Amino acid sequence: MTENTKPSPADIRAFRAENPKMRERDIAAQLKISEAALVAAEVGLTATRIDGSVEKFLERIAALGEVMALSRNESAVHEKIGVYENINFGKHASIVLGENIDLRIFPSRWVHAFAVTKKDGEQERLSLQYFDKAGNAVHKVHLRPDSNVEAYRAMVEELKLEDQSQDFIADETVSEPGETGDVSRDELRDHWSKMTDTHEFFGMLRKLKIDRQTALRTVGDDYAWKLDNSATAEMMQATVKAGLPIMCFVANDGIVQIHSGPIFNVQPMGPWINVLDPTFHLHLRQDHIAETWAVRKPTKDGHVTSLEAYNAEGEMIIQFFGKRKEGSGERTEWRDIVEALPVAASVAA
Repeated sequence: MTENTKPSPADIRAFRAENPKMRERDIAAQLKISEAALVAAEVGLTATRIDGSVEKFLERIAALGEVMALSRNESAVHEKIGVYENINFGKHASIVLGENIDLRIFPSRWVHAFAVTKKDGEQERLSLQYFDKAGNAVHKVHLRPDSNVEAYRAMVEELKLEDQSQDFIADETVSEPGETGDVSRDELRDHWSKMTDTHEFFGMLRKLKIDRQTALRTVGDDYAWKLDNSATAEMMQATVKAGLPIMCFVANDGIVQIHSGPIFNVQPMGPWINVLDPTFHLHLRQDHIAETWAVRKPTKDGHVTSLEAYNAEGEMIIQFFGKRKEGSGERTEWRDIVEALPVAASVAA
Protein backbone atom coordinates (compact mmCIF):
# COMPACT_ATOMS: atom_id res chain seq x y z
CA MET A 1 0.00 0.00 0.00
CA THR A 2 1.11 3.55 -0.65
CA GLU A 3 1.12 6.08 2.16
CA ASN A 4 -2.11 7.59 0.76
CA THR A 5 -4.06 4.35 0.90
CA LYS A 6 -3.11 3.36 4.44
CA PRO A 7 -6.13 3.38 6.75
CA SER A 8 -6.64 6.41 8.97
CA PRO A 9 -6.82 6.02 12.76
CA ALA A 10 -10.63 6.25 12.46
CA ASP A 11 -10.63 3.50 9.80
CA ILE A 12 -8.47 1.33 12.07
CA ARG A 13 -10.85 1.80 15.02
CA ALA A 14 -13.88 1.06 12.83
CA PHE A 15 -12.35 -2.18 11.54
CA ARG A 16 -11.43 -3.20 15.07
CA ALA A 17 -14.98 -2.53 16.29
CA GLU A 18 -16.36 -4.69 13.47
CA ASN A 19 -13.98 -7.55 14.37
CA PRO A 20 -13.96 -7.62 18.18
CA LYS A 21 -12.72 -11.20 18.42
CA MET A 22 -9.85 -10.89 15.92
CA ARG A 23 -6.34 -10.95 17.39
CA GLU A 24 -4.47 -7.65 17.22
CA ARG A 25 -1.62 -9.01 15.12
CA ASP A 26 -4.17 -10.44 12.65
CA ILE A 27 -5.95 -7.06 12.43
CA ALA A 28 -2.62 -5.33 11.76
CA ALA A 29 -1.71 -7.92 9.11
CA GLN A 30 -5.10 -7.59 7.39
CA LEU A 31 -4.91 -3.78 7.34
CA LYS A 32 -1.24 -3.93 6.28
CA ILE A 33 -0.18 -1.72 9.17
CA SER A 34 2.21 -2.24 12.05
CA GLU A 35 1.00 -3.33 15.48
CA ALA A 36 2.17 0.03 16.83
CA ALA A 37 -0.08 1.84 14.32
CA LEU A 38 -2.99 -0.22 15.64
CA VAL A 39 -2.24 0.89 19.21
CA ALA A 40 -1.56 4.50 18.19
CA ALA A 41 -5.05 4.74 16.67
CA GLU A 42 -6.37 4.46 20.24
CA VAL A 43 -4.25 7.30 21.70
CA GLY A 44 -6.47 9.59 23.77
CA LEU A 45 -9.02 6.79 24.11
CA THR A 46 -7.41 3.63 25.51
CA ALA A 47 -3.73 4.38 24.89
CA THR A 48 -1.18 6.99 25.98
CA ARG A 49 2.12 7.64 24.23
CA ILE A 50 5.03 7.33 26.67
CA ASP A 51 8.81 7.61 26.44
CA GLY A 52 10.28 4.49 24.80
CA SER A 53 13.64 4.69 26.60
CA VAL A 54 14.86 1.40 28.06
CA GLU A 55 16.72 3.24 30.83
CA LYS A 56 13.56 5.02 32.00
CA PHE A 57 11.61 1.75 31.76
CA LEU A 58 14.15 -0.16 33.87
CA GLU A 59 14.38 2.63 36.46
CA ARG A 60 10.67 2.28 37.23
CA ILE A 61 9.45 -1.21 36.32
CA ALA A 62 10.48 -3.02 39.55
CA ALA A 63 8.04 -0.79 41.51
CA LEU A 64 5.12 -2.47 39.73
CA GLY A 65 5.78 -5.73 41.60
CA GLU A 66 4.46 -8.95 40.07
CA VAL A 67 3.64 -8.60 36.37
CA MET A 68 3.61 -10.70 33.24
CA ALA A 69 6.52 -10.04 30.84
CA LEU A 70 5.86 -10.92 27.20
CA SER A 71 8.35 -11.09 24.35
CA ARG A 72 7.67 -12.63 20.97
CA ASN A 73 8.62 -13.02 17.36
CA GLU A 74 6.43 -14.04 14.42
CA SER A 75 6.32 -17.68 15.51
CA ALA A 76 6.77 -17.88 19.29
CA VAL A 77 5.29 -16.05 22.28
CA HIS A 78 7.19 -16.26 25.61
CA GLU A 79 5.38 -15.13 28.78
CA LYS A 80 6.84 -15.06 32.30
CA ILE A 81 5.08 -14.05 35.51
CA GLY A 82 7.33 -12.52 38.18
CA VAL A 83 9.09 -9.32 39.22
CA TYR A 84 11.83 -7.34 37.50
CA GLU A 85 14.91 -7.62 39.73
CA ASN A 86 18.71 -7.63 39.48
CA ILE A 87 18.51 -4.97 36.78
CA ASN A 88 21.66 -3.71 35.07
CA PHE A 89 21.34 -0.98 32.42
CA GLY A 90 23.95 -0.70 29.69
CA LYS A 91 23.96 1.57 26.65
CA HIS A 92 24.34 -1.34 24.21
CA ALA A 93 22.84 -4.17 26.27
CA SER A 94 20.85 -4.30 29.50
CA ILE A 95 20.14 -7.30 31.71
CA VAL A 96 17.28 -8.32 34.00
CA LEU A 97 18.32 -11.38 36.00
CA GLY A 98 15.30 -12.12 38.14
CA GLU A 99 14.30 -15.53 39.41
CA ASN A 100 11.46 -15.63 36.88
CA ILE A 101 11.98 -12.66 34.57
CA ASP A 102 15.29 -13.10 32.75
CA LEU A 103 15.98 -10.70 29.86
CA ARG A 104 18.77 -9.48 27.59
CA ILE A 105 17.72 -6.10 26.20
CA PHE A 106 19.15 -4.11 23.24
CA PRO A 107 18.16 -0.50 24.04
CA SER A 108 18.75 1.02 20.59
CA ARG A 109 15.88 -1.08 19.21
CA TRP A 110 13.29 0.29 21.65
CA VAL A 111 11.80 3.40 20.03
CA HIS A 112 8.04 3.78 20.61
CA ALA A 113 5.96 2.99 23.69
CA PHE A 114 2.36 3.15 24.87
CA ALA A 115 0.45 2.60 28.09
CA VAL A 116 -2.73 0.70 27.19
CA THR A 117 -5.98 0.26 29.13
CA LYS A 118 -8.48 -2.37 28.01
CA LYS A 119 -11.88 -3.12 29.46
CA ASP A 120 -12.67 -6.75 30.20
CA GLY A 121 -16.20 -6.54 31.57
CA GLU A 122 -15.86 -4.41 34.69
CA GLN A 123 -12.14 -5.12 34.94
CA GLU A 124 -9.39 -2.89 33.56
CA ARG A 125 -6.43 -4.61 31.95
CA LEU A 126 -3.34 -2.40 32.06
CA SER A 127 -0.15 -2.85 30.03
CA LEU A 128 3.02 -1.16 28.82
CA GLN A 129 3.88 -1.89 25.19
CA TYR A 130 7.23 -1.19 23.48
CA PHE A 131 7.91 -1.20 19.73
CA ASP A 132 10.85 -0.77 17.35
CA LYS A 133 11.18 1.97 14.74
CA ALA A 134 9.08 0.01 12.23
CA GLY A 135 6.29 -0.57 14.76
CA ASN A 136 7.04 -4.21 15.51
CA ALA A 137 6.36 -5.25 19.10
CA VAL A 138 9.55 -5.70 21.14
CA HIS A 139 8.29 -6.22 24.71
CA LYS A 140 5.06 -5.92 26.68
CA VAL A 141 4.33 -5.84 30.40
CA HIS A 142 0.83 -6.82 31.55
CA LEU A 143 -0.28 -6.01 35.07
CA ARG A 144 -1.54 -8.82 37.31
CA PRO A 145 -4.04 -8.81 40.22
CA ASP A 146 -1.19 -8.19 42.70
CA SER A 147 0.59 -5.51 40.66
CA ASN A 148 1.07 -2.03 42.11
CA VAL A 149 -1.41 0.01 40.06
CA GLU A 150 -0.43 3.28 41.76
CA ALA A 151 3.20 2.78 40.69
CA TYR A 152 1.97 2.02 37.14
CA ARG A 153 -0.09 5.22 36.99
CA ALA A 154 2.82 7.26 38.37
CA MET A 155 5.15 5.73 35.77
CA VAL A 156 2.74 6.57 32.93
CA GLU A 157 2.35 10.14 34.17
CA GLU A 158 6.14 10.61 34.44
CA LEU A 159 6.82 9.17 31.00
CA LYS A 160 3.86 10.67 29.11
CA LEU A 161 4.96 12.48 25.94
CA GLU A 162 3.71 15.83 24.68
CA ASP A 163 3.02 14.18 21.32
CA GLN A 164 -0.27 12.32 21.76
CA SER A 165 -1.11 11.98 18.06
CA GLN A 166 -2.99 8.95 16.73
CA ASP A 167 -0.90 8.68 13.57
CA PHE A 168 2.06 6.33 13.52
CA ILE A 169 4.82 6.93 10.99
CA ALA A 170 6.98 3.83 10.67
CA ASP A 171 10.67 4.06 9.88
CA GLU A 172 11.07 1.12 7.52
CA THR A 173 14.66 1.73 6.44
CA VAL A 174 16.43 -1.60 6.38
CA SER A 175 20.01 -2.02 7.55
CA GLU A 176 22.45 -2.98 4.86
CA PRO A 177 23.14 -6.71 4.96
CA GLY A 178 26.54 -7.60 6.32
CA GLU A 179 29.31 -8.81 4.08
CA THR A 180 29.26 -12.56 3.62
CA GLY A 181 32.61 -14.25 3.96
CA ASP A 182 33.91 -17.23 2.03
CA VAL A 183 34.89 -19.56 4.87
CA SER A 184 36.24 -23.05 4.40
CA ARG A 185 34.96 -25.93 6.48
CA ASP A 186 38.42 -26.39 8.02
CA GLU A 187 38.67 -22.71 9.02
CA LEU A 188 35.17 -22.79 10.56
CA ARG A 189 35.93 -26.00 12.46
CA ASP A 190 39.18 -24.56 13.74
CA HIS A 191 37.44 -21.49 15.18
CA TRP A 192 34.49 -23.54 16.45
CA SER A 193 36.71 -26.03 18.27
CA LYS A 194 38.51 -23.21 20.14
CA MET A 195 35.39 -21.78 21.81
CA THR A 196 35.44 -21.88 25.60
CA ASP A 197 32.02 -20.30 26.18
CA THR A 198 28.73 -20.45 24.24
CA HIS A 199 28.61 -16.62 24.22
CA GLU A 200 31.64 -16.61 21.90
CA PHE A 201 29.56 -18.13 19.10
CA PHE A 202 28.08 -14.86 17.83
CA GLY A 203 31.49 -13.20 17.85
CA MET A 204 32.90 -16.11 15.82
CA LEU A 205 30.15 -15.73 13.19
CA ARG A 206 30.77 -11.98 12.97
CA LYS A 207 34.54 -12.44 12.66
CA LEU A 208 34.14 -15.02 9.88
CA LYS A 209 31.31 -13.02 8.23
CA ILE A 210 29.08 -16.06 8.07
CA ASP A 211 25.42 -16.43 9.03
CA ARG A 212 24.26 -18.91 11.63
CA GLN A 213 22.54 -21.44 9.36
CA THR A 214 25.43 -21.51 6.90
CA ALA A 215 27.72 -22.30 9.83
CA LEU A 216 25.47 -25.17 10.96
CA ARG A 217 25.28 -26.63 7.46
CA THR A 218 29.04 -26.34 6.95
CA VAL A 219 30.70 -27.36 10.21
CA GLY A 220 30.05 -31.11 10.17
CA ASP A 221 27.63 -33.36 12.04
CA ASP A 222 29.87 -33.86 15.07
CA TYR A 223 29.06 -30.21 15.87
CA ALA A 224 25.64 -29.71 14.22
CA TRP A 225 23.12 -32.14 12.79
CA LYS A 226 19.72 -31.57 11.24
CA LEU A 227 16.67 -32.93 13.04
CA ASP A 228 13.15 -33.71 11.92
CA ASN A 229 10.86 -30.74 12.52
CA SER A 230 8.86 -32.78 15.05
CA ALA A 231 11.93 -32.74 17.32
CA THR A 232 11.01 -29.62 19.33
CA ALA A 233 7.66 -31.05 20.46
CA GLU A 234 9.25 -34.44 21.16
CA MET A 235 11.99 -32.82 23.23
CA MET A 236 9.46 -30.84 25.26
CA GLN A 237 7.43 -33.95 26.07
CA ALA A 238 10.60 -35.89 26.95
CA THR A 239 11.82 -33.20 29.38
CA VAL A 240 8.40 -33.15 31.08
CA LYS A 241 8.57 -36.92 31.51
CA ALA A 242 12.12 -36.71 32.88
CA GLY A 243 11.40 -33.70 35.12
CA LEU A 244 14.45 -32.09 33.55
CA PRO A 245 15.12 -28.33 33.93
CA ILE A 246 15.70 -26.60 30.61
CA MET A 247 16.39 -23.12 29.27
CA CYS A 248 14.07 -21.73 26.59
CA PHE A 249 15.08 -18.60 24.63
CA VAL A 250 12.73 -16.54 22.43
CA ALA A 251 14.13 -13.41 20.80
CA ASN A 252 13.37 -10.54 18.47
CA ASP A 253 15.65 -7.68 17.41
CA GLY A 254 15.20 -5.85 20.71
CA ILE A 255 15.16 -8.53 23.40
CA VAL A 256 15.90 -12.11 24.41
CA GLN A 257 13.53 -13.59 27.01
CA ILE A 258 14.58 -16.74 28.87
CA HIS A 259 12.84 -19.41 30.93
CA SER A 260 15.03 -21.55 33.21
CA GLY A 261 13.57 -24.57 34.97
CA PRO A 262 11.40 -27.60 34.34
CA ILE A 263 8.20 -27.45 32.30
CA PHE A 264 5.11 -29.41 33.26
CA ASN A 265 2.02 -28.89 31.13
CA VAL A 266 2.67 -29.19 27.37
CA GLN A 267 -0.45 -29.00 25.21
CA PRO A 268 -0.68 -29.12 21.40
CA MET A 269 -3.53 -27.10 19.90
CA GLY A 270 -3.86 -26.91 16.12
CA PRO A 271 -0.52 -25.70 14.69
CA TRP A 272 0.57 -24.49 18.14
CA ILE A 273 2.37 -26.31 20.89
CA ASN A 274 1.91 -24.62 24.25
CA VAL A 275 3.46 -24.68 27.70
CA LEU A 276 0.79 -23.70 30.25
CA ASP A 277 2.59 -23.60 33.60
CA PRO A 278 1.87 -21.33 36.60
CA THR A 279 4.60 -18.75 35.85
CA PHE A 280 5.61 -19.69 32.27
CA HIS A 281 3.51 -19.74 29.13
CA LEU A 282 4.95 -20.55 25.71
CA HIS A 283 3.06 -20.60 22.41
CA LEU A 284 5.03 -21.96 19.43
CA ARG A 285 3.82 -22.25 15.82
CA GLN A 286 5.15 -25.63 14.76
CA ASP A 287 4.04 -25.06 11.17
CA HIS A 288 6.48 -22.13 10.94
CA ILE A 289 9.48 -24.37 11.65
CA ALA A 290 11.40 -24.91 8.41
CA GLU A 291 14.61 -26.39 9.89
CA THR A 292 15.59 -27.83 13.27
CA TRP A 293 19.18 -28.35 14.39
CA ALA A 294 20.98 -29.95 17.28
CA VAL A 295 24.16 -27.98 17.93
CA ARG A 296 27.25 -28.76 20.04
CA LYS A 297 29.50 -25.95 21.22
CA PRO A 298 32.74 -26.45 23.18
CA THR A 299 33.07 -24.73 26.56
CA LYS A 300 35.65 -24.89 29.32
CA ASP A 301 33.25 -27.31 31.09
CA GLY A 302 32.79 -29.63 28.09
CA HIS A 303 30.38 -29.56 25.17
CA VAL A 304 27.02 -27.85 25.53
CA THR A 305 24.11 -29.02 23.34
CA SER A 306 21.27 -26.84 22.06
CA LEU A 307 18.16 -27.43 19.99
CA GLU A 308 17.41 -24.61 17.53
CA ALA A 309 14.35 -24.10 15.30
CA TYR A 310 14.42 -21.78 12.26
CA ASN A 311 11.78 -20.31 9.96
CA ALA A 312 11.79 -20.31 6.16
CA GLU A 313 13.75 -17.01 6.11
CA GLY A 314 16.55 -18.58 8.15
CA GLU A 315 15.69 -16.65 11.33
CA MET A 316 15.84 -18.45 14.65
CA ILE A 317 12.39 -18.94 16.17
CA ILE A 318 13.38 -20.57 19.44
CA GLN A 319 16.39 -22.15 21.16
CA PHE A 320 16.65 -24.65 24.03
CA PHE A 321 19.47 -25.79 26.31
CA GLY A 322 19.56 -28.10 29.28
CA LYS A 323 19.79 -25.97 32.42
CA ARG A 324 23.20 -26.24 34.06
CA LYS A 325 25.02 -24.45 36.85
CA GLU A 326 27.91 -22.17 35.90
CA GLY A 327 31.09 -24.18 36.13
CA SER A 328 29.27 -27.49 35.78
CA GLY A 329 29.11 -29.77 32.79
CA GLU A 330 25.97 -30.47 30.78
CA ARG A 331 23.43 -32.86 32.30
CA THR A 332 23.74 -36.25 30.63
CA GLU A 333 19.93 -36.62 30.66
CA TRP A 334 19.58 -33.53 28.44
CA ARG A 335 22.28 -34.72 26.07
CA ASP A 336 20.64 -38.15 25.86
CA ILE A 337 17.25 -36.60 25.01
CA VAL A 338 18.66 -34.43 22.19
CA GLU A 339 20.79 -37.23 20.75
CA ALA A 340 17.74 -39.53 20.65
CA LEU A 341 15.58 -37.07 18.66
CA PRO A 342 14.65 -38.06 15.08
CA VAL A 343 17.02 -36.77 12.43
CA ALA A 344 15.74 -35.07 9.27
CA ALA A 345 14.70 -37.42 6.49
CA SER A 346 17.36 -35.97 4.16
CA VAL A 347 20.00 -36.90 6.73
CA ALA A 348 18.56 -40.32 7.49
CA ALA A 349 18.33 -41.24 3.80
